[in-house]
Amino acid sequence: MLRLLVAALVLLAFAAKATATEAGWALLREGEQIVLLRHAMAPGATEPTNFDIEKCSTQRNLSERGRQQARKIGALFAARAAPTGRVLTSRFCRTKETARLAFGDAEEFAPLDPPAADETARKEQLDAIMEEVRNYTGSGNYVFVTHLETIQALTGQSAREGEAVIVTPQDDGLRVLARIVFN
Repeated sequence: MLRLLVAALVLLAFAAKATATEAGWALLREGEQIVLLRHAMAPGATEPTNFDIEKCSTQRNLSERGRQQARKIGALFAARAAPTGRVLTSRFCRTKETARLAFGDAEEFAPLDPPAADETARKEQLDAIMEEVRNYTGSGNYVFVTHLETIQALTGQSAREGEAVIVTPQDDGLRVLARIVFN
């Protein structure tokens, strides 16, 4: 009996995830959505001690699985979503590579880097992202390729590597409307 209950709960969890993902695709088919996309899979949790924003060899970079994931993201966006109007990315190599592999082209936007430790600089950074979100008037989806910490600071929620979080402006932050998980 316990096995049946556990199996039913697992199936319900998968069904809920699939429904949430389908809700995300429905929004993206409409266009004009704001998408926070966490970079694809990159091994490690922190930057190496010799980190240099100008040198990819000193940063955490996408794994081969991450590159495959980024290509899959791009293929699915092309097949299931309205056109992408604009793509912005942080200055980190893993976000730029995710954007390039998924969407072909992107503009660097330093405020999408992980939030600064200094509270004043952090506020300025997040305000710049919010201004960009609020001023978007394009018809396609607007994609911001960024980092976990940035998504958390803007939404109060987490995101997996390669997860798309569809948001809308709300007060001083962003409200999550839907999510799409790319495995």
